[in-house]
Amino acid sequence: PAVPRPCTFPMKLWLLVNSPCVHSVRWDAGGEGLFIDQGLFEQELLGLGPSAAGEEELFKTKNFGSIVRQLNLYGFHKLTVSPASSTVGSRPRATTAGGDTSYADGPLHHFWNPHFRYDRPDLLVKIKRLTKANKEKLDAGLEVTSRLPDDLQY
Repeated sequence: PAVPRPCTFPMKLWLLVNSPCVHSVRWDAGGEGLFIDQGLFEQELLGLGPSAAGEEELFKTKNFGSIVRQLNLYGFHKLTVSPASSTVGSRPRATTAGGDTSYADGPLHHFWNPHFRYDRPDLLVKIKRLTKANKEKLDAGLEVTSRLPDDLQY
């Protein structure tokens, strides 16, 4: 049977960061933020490298800037990457011949969202896309809620 495709960007990202097959996205030391290795991400997930041949596209873009835009739209905040924090992750990579233990094939980005946690997939429903209407509600101090599926409506 076909595996259902994750429908939201945050869900897709959560599945990627937890996949042992994906090396370009990983949790930070606390499991509360994620590191994205831009160069590796572009090769591995945006189809800009030789390893992506024949794989189904995960994202409808080949532009890393569009991924960052999605992160921003879903309320992720970019954090400053310190050299110490960038070498700590849930999946340490083998040391290269030169003794370098860093991951970065390209710039390393660190993003955080209060509802994006290693052990809390249940919080993903709280991550809302910041549409103009949602932003206006938030600016007015109102809560933005997701509509329940029709079979759960009262």
